[in-house]
Amino acid sequence: MAHDSKESYASGKPTPAGQGTVDKILTPANVVTMIRICLVPVFVVALISPWPDAMGLAFLNPWKAWIAAIIFVVISCTDWLDGYLARSRGEVTDFGKFMDPLADKVLVVAALLVLIELGSLPSWPVLIIVAREFIVSGVRMVAASKGEVIAASWYGKFKTVFQMIAIVLFVVKESPAITGMLSHELNVALYILSWLVMAAALVLTIISMADYIWKARHLIGFKPKGRRARVINNDDLAAQTEDGFENELRVDAACAVVHKALATKATVATAESCTGGLIAASLTEVPGSSAVVRGGVVSYVNDVKMKSLDVPETAFVDGSAVCEDVAVAMALGAASELGADVACSVTGIAGPGGEEPGKPVGTVWIGISSSGNAFAKEFHFKGNRENVRAQATQAALEMILEAL
Repeated sequence: MAHDSKESYASGKPTPAGQGTVDKILTPANVVTMIRICLVPVFVVALISPWPDAMGLAFLNPWKAWIAAIIFVVISCTDWLDGYLARSRGEVTDFGKFMDPLADKVLVVAALLVLIELGSLPSWPVLIIVAREFIVSGVRMVAASKGEVIAASWYGKFKTVFQMIAIVLFVVKESPAITGMLSHELNVALYILSWLVMAAALVLTIISMADYIWKARHLIGFKPKGRRARVINNDDLAAQTEDGFENELRVDAACAVVHKALATKATVATAESCTGGLIAASLTEVPGSSAVVRGGVVSYVNDVKMKSLDVPETAFVDGSAVCEDVAVAMALGAASELGADVACSVTGIAGPGGEEPGKPVGTVWIGISSSGNAFAKEFHFKGNRENVRAQATQAALEMILEAL
């Protein structure tokens, strides 16, 4: 429910390069998670039980809510700690992926229910927050069943921050230590501030839910099938480009690549000539791409291809880079130099000039390297320079997705 900043981690987001999922339970990160769950009842008891009287510490009654608020803040801060430990130590576990978001949800639901019991908060804000979590969890389950991961956005991160601040304010705003210390005007101001922060949290809760649904619209039937279709047929790509859908198609394909790479824990790299970095740019526009995109090389001229990607001079046919051997060598070089599981290369003639004998404008070779093997396909795209580059980018993304 809370802490969307870690939702990608909890949903199977890959660990940094060289770090896989470990098959252990008693890791430092998991221990912190379990301690966090065990502290939730402590927070509840500290807030609603008459523990100061029972322990002969009646003088703490005015500060009971403040003590509970401090416990809540400590529990919330440990959420960052277990995520940091898991990633930095390379100890992301299936147990942690399950328990970490569960701990967050238990904490927030417990706090909200206690506030309802104390009469500090009506039930309708809690209903909105809980409903959002049911809906988002359902969307993510559908995505996971189809091998995709819906990356969290900054809306969810800000929602988390505002939720936590709002809960703390509602916990302390009616405590005797506050009401007895502040004037009536300041108490009213604190009441208004609490509701303003809660309102911001609710707005962000709804927006973040809508963002999840929008990202998964192709999975749950909200997007027309015609626009969802991803094809690499040259004539169809040209027609779709002329219809003005090329940007949406490219974004869709890039999202699919990133989500598939996240789900399969694979990394991706690019080596581009005629597309000039468009493939890498499309991929890095997708939230969560930093976990899977290793980098890209724009090798626009032949000597850069040779120096940066180890393309042998013998690969150039009559000095031309627009050929199968160069595309294959570029893909292998990108995979090797950038340490990627799947690498894509593009070399071609975008126009308006530059055609070669037997290679008209629109001739593009796209190479793929995967698991040490590489191949390349030749395409003949139609249209102007922008059309050719857009179609080549789309086709390359399709081939990366197929390789994944």
